[in-house]
Amino acid sequence: MIMTLPSIDRRIQSLFPVALASFLILGTAQLVLDAMKSNHSQIQQLFYSVGREEHRRLPVVLSKEDRMDEGCNVFEGQWVWDNKSYPLYTEESCPYLVKQVTCQRNGRPDSLYKNWRWQPRACKLPRFNPKKLLEILRGKRLMFVGDSIQRGQFESLVCLVQSVIPDGKKSLERIPPMKIFKAKEYDASIEYYWAPFITESISDHATNHTVLKRLVKLDSIAKHGEEWKKADILVFESYVWWMYKPTINATYGSNANVKEYNVTTAYRMALETWANWIESNINPQTQKVLFMSMSPTHLWSWEWKPGSDENCFNETKPIQGPYWGTGSNLEIMKMVGDVLRDLKIDVKFLNITQLSEFRKDAHTSVFTERKGKLLTKEQRSDPKTYADCIHWCLPGVPDTWNEILYAYLLQDYRNFLPPQ
Repeated sequence: MIMTLPSIDRRIQSLFPVALASFLILGTAQLVLDAMKSNHSQIQQLFYSVGREEHRRLPVVLSKEDRMDEGCNVFEGQWVWDNKSYPLYTEESCPYLVKQVTCQRNGRPDSLYKNWRWQPRACKLPRFNPKKLLEILRGKRLMFVGDSIQRGQFESLVCLVQSVIPDGKKSLERIPPMKIFKAKEYDASIEYYWAPFITESISDHATNHTVLKRLVKLDSIAKHGEEWKKADILVFESYVWWMYKPTINATYGSNANVKEYNVTTAYRMALETWANWIESNINPQTQKVLFMSMSPTHLWSWEWKPGSDENCFNETKPIQGPYWGTGSNLEIMKMVGDVLRDLKIDVKFLNITQLSEFRKDAHTSVFTERKGKLLTKEQRSDPKTYADCIHWCLPGVPDTWNEILYAYLLQDYRNFLPPQ
């Protein structure tokens, strides 16, 4: 699959802020086999030790299906129809989904968006196994950090694992700006931390974050970081909140010195603050860090259907063939890659943008809520104004992001096992 980049229509400069403004208010400690007596077991114990109370651990048995081919690029491939093994869960089976993402419950008439499987071109993704993931997470905290897109990925992962945990041994707590899902018998938690700009901002309140004039503190991250550095696995994401306007108000150094920055300039400065924090606070021997690339939008149907004047509403199939929408900023994509490449600590870049670009059919559209209330019949009849082509239905695309995350966690676990 060759990615081709269409020229950017000048209409975007005026349409993109207006469209985004409508939607952005929405809001194992010990994985050691008994027989291991070698140096590999010592390394593994070091990697997975978190200094918390030990819980009895079962070995993670890895099969051929758990193995990704060396050098395989899981981000290149195609969506294939699979109504036998997908979806991996249902809205009814997962009580932890918020109304924003339960599209069928909210009235969406079709369900085809649930039955597409991502197939990498030259290899296969390991089949998601919730018990194996929970064993890998035993005694650990996995934390997603970002905006409501990242919250969707958090809810997806919770739904992917919760069915194998007995009632009474799992819980979900809301401790703003966090949500914490606990698997008690594994002493494991999957968490979400609201930080739409990664660095601190006046939009950091978990629920009351809609402000007309945004202000980001480009050099401030310490308050967020106090919670982040307690996590064993960190998954970061930050993009769509930056794209509200071409410029953004921000401070650097003095909180009193407010300036208007070009968004890409401000994004780089914030990312460099984050990178400095990572290098100063993360222990690569005991902690892992991953960064998700931008989640694409599908606000203008003329990008995939020339001559049309609609959006993602009523779309029921993925885009076929090469495609790159103007909602994904290539300059920021390159910027993230450059900053991660210069880091002294290895941070895995999960480039989910291209594979998600094809899924114009999988957004919440008009089958969602706004300001905490489901869209009315009148609002649904006006999709050009009210269709949300930014967030994703669940089950759906974020499940694939988590399958890829699972594949990388499996791969890292295998790297600490002795050769077979």
